[in-house]
Amino acid sequence: MPGRNIDFGHYGAKGERSSIAAAHVLDMLAGGITSPVTTRRGLTARLRYMTRSAHARSLMISEGLNPSPTTLTKWLEGTQEPKPANLALIDQTYRRMRRHNVARYLLQRLNARGGTRVEIHPADDTFVHDRHRRRDKGMRKFTIRRWDKIVAAWADGAWEKGNEERLHDIWCQVLSDELGSDWGAYEYCKAIGFNA
Repeated sequence: MPGRNIDFGHYGAKGERSSIAAAHVLDMLAGGITSPVTTRRGLTARLRYMTRSAHARSLMISEGLNPSPTTLTKWLEGTQEPKPANLALIDQTYRRMRRHNVARYLLQRLNARGGTRVEIHPADDTFVHDRHRRRDKGMRKFTIRRWDKIVAAWADGAWEKGNEERLHDIWCQVLSDELGSDWGAYEYCKAIGFNA
């Protein structure tokens, strides 16, 4: 898609890809366990969520997390702490499983009543010299009526593993459809919110 930012921040603008910011908002809407995985409560809650059924256990194994029953029992009882790499994998697996489990509900919520209103603030160009600054951009509001592709790309979690191009491509297409030729000014943003 032409018009993408190739070297964002070259002139001093600050922000993040709006597709990733949107994914974080979807994570917030999905809810879940708020205690960090490094706490006893957070770890136990995640492990119980991931082992509550045979289907959940198989998803956990497919993510590469397959502790022996003895190790899992020790983790749950608190007699053994998982290694830092395992803690990160437990947290990542939990988030991915949570997304998978709530995607259908979240999609219904976002598509209800004709779609969901989005408010997006462009990247911060405070430190960009005047001659390189876009003067015509400001906060924009628009309604996304069909969230199917966005939610599917968010739920697969590839964007969290560094493979964010699928989500980004879908998001940029939505921006292009909603904002027309001005969409490139919102590829990166400082804030985004959904009225969901």
